[in-house]
Amino acid sequence: MHIDGASRGNPGLSAIGIMIKENDKVIKEYGEFIGIRTNNQAEYEALRRALEICTELDKEVTILSDSELLINQRNQKYRIRSQELKILTREIATLEKNYDKITYRHVPRSKNSHADYLANKALDKHLSANTNNRAHN
Repeated sequence: MHIDGASRGNPGLSAIGIMIKENDKVIKEYGEFIGIRTNNQAEYEALRRALEICTELDKEVTILSDSELLINQRNQKYRIRSQELKILTREIATLEKNYDKITYRHVPRSKNSHADYLANKALDKHLSANTNNRAHN
């Protein structure tokens, strides 16, 4: 699973992107606007949502993210200080129990570009919908 969170501003308007692959074949793509979040909160929301989506697909998953903070915190190399991230972490820990094995791996941004694209596409879709709504009011 490739995951990414995107924020325009920190905090700012945010969205998540998730691409799920099996044997190099894309089996699911997902993008969602998630409101106002920090970049780190968006990354964690992407992970939470990916774990929700994948529970029916497989019991062993590899999470690929370009967020070193997220990967190092999930691999317990870094402590979590943010109260908001601690709350999300508890939700994620509960979801992780649905899996037999989860591997967290950091990938360079260039190897995570499609998840980034999905997040930014969801953001752009939200912004254009709001622009169109304001134009019609």
